[in-house]
Order: sequence, then C-alpha cells, then structure tokens
Amino acid sequence: MSTEDVARIGLRERKKRETRAMLSWAAVRLTVERGFDRVRVEDIAEAAGVSPRTFNNYFSSKAEAIVARHLDRALRVAEILRSRPASEPLWESIAYAARAQFEPPPETVARPVTDRQQWIAGVRLMVAEPAMQGEFLRAGALAEAEIAAAVAERTGTDVNRDLYPHLVAAAVTAAGNVAMQHWLRTDPPGEMERLLSEPPVGMEQLLSEALAQFAAGLPTP
Repeated sequence: MSTEDVARIGLRERKKRETRAMLSWAAVRLTVERGFDRVRVEDIAEAAGVSPRTFNNYFSSKAEAIVARHLDRALRVAEILRSRPASEPLWESIAYAARAQFEPPPETVARPVTDRQQWIAGVRLMVAEPAMQGEFLRAGALAEAEIAAAVAERTGTDVNRDLYPHLVAAAVTAAGNVAMQHWLRTDPPGEMERLLSEPPVGMEQLLSEALAQFAAGLPTP
C-alpha cells in the first residue's frame, strides 16, 4: 500500500469520526430542545447536514446516537490500556487510561448553549427516557467487555475462561459509575449537559481516587 493510499484511508476514517460526532451532537441538541419523542431521524440527519441513509450507516436509533459520545469515551479506556508499556503495573496502566479518556478527541464538536437552565432541564428529561437508560446499559456492557479483553491480553489470562479479567473490568466500570453518582450527589447542578459529551469537572479526580482504592484492595476506611 502506497503512502498516498494510507493518507486517503486516514482522511476517510477521520471524516467518518467527524460525521459520527456531528450526528451524535445533533441528536443530543434536538432531543434536549424538543423532547425525545418529538425528534425524528430525519431531523437529526438534516441538522448534521447529511441524509437519513447516512444516519442509518452510523446508528440504529436515536438513543444510540445520543449515547455515542459516552460509549466512545468508555471504549477509549480499553484502547489506551492496550497502548501502555507491558512492564507497567496493571493498576497504574488502568489509572492512566481512565484519566486519559477525559482528553477530548480531535473530532469533538463545539456545543454552544444559550439557555443553560432550559438545557439542564432537557438533559434530565432525556436521560430519564427508558430507551436512553437501556442504551446506557448496553454501552456499559460493551465497554466492560472491551476492558476485560484488554486486561486479559496484559495479564496472559483467557477472557473466555478466567474470572480475573472480568472482575477487573467490572471494578473499573463500577468505579466510573460510583464516581459519577458521587459527583451528582455532592456537586451543585449546572454542568449536566457535559455528562453526554464531556466529563464533568472533578470526575477525573473522583475516578482516580476510586481506582486507587480498588488497587489497594479496598481497605476499610
């Protein structure tokens, strides 16, 4: 394969990521503004400047499009974990990957918000939708499976037979969920819109603390 072919493939993949990000953000914005049941796939495609057929090439539903940014960030943990040096202790690699997932990817879409209170209220209604809750669960399961596979590769265990990689992956997922719930309980509202496309302020520190406690064997306080 020539250098030109590699460059073309790289450009094509970047454009795909950008289109996916645009569709996801359009789905979030329109759903927050109008309500989940009042947004059609055609509306999302039009807002992103593509055809409904293009939307269907990327997503199977509105809920999947909305949760895409959250899923991408979670899957990035496994991707980064695989790139860490083999000599690095496992939990150090996991902590690094968990922190690095919060770095925005190049295809991050700007999200201007004019009425913050209306936006926050819309996001709260959106995440309460049963279809959204199911999609968040699906995304979590996909990410956990990828993390388990990455852990198995690093530890020489069998992801299909051994318990260990799945225990570690479940711990990482639990740390993220608990950190998010703790943030929601302890921080004042005002950044709810960031839950779907960017991490809330303070999440990185909370997640690092949760993972450190797992790495230490979850000692009694």
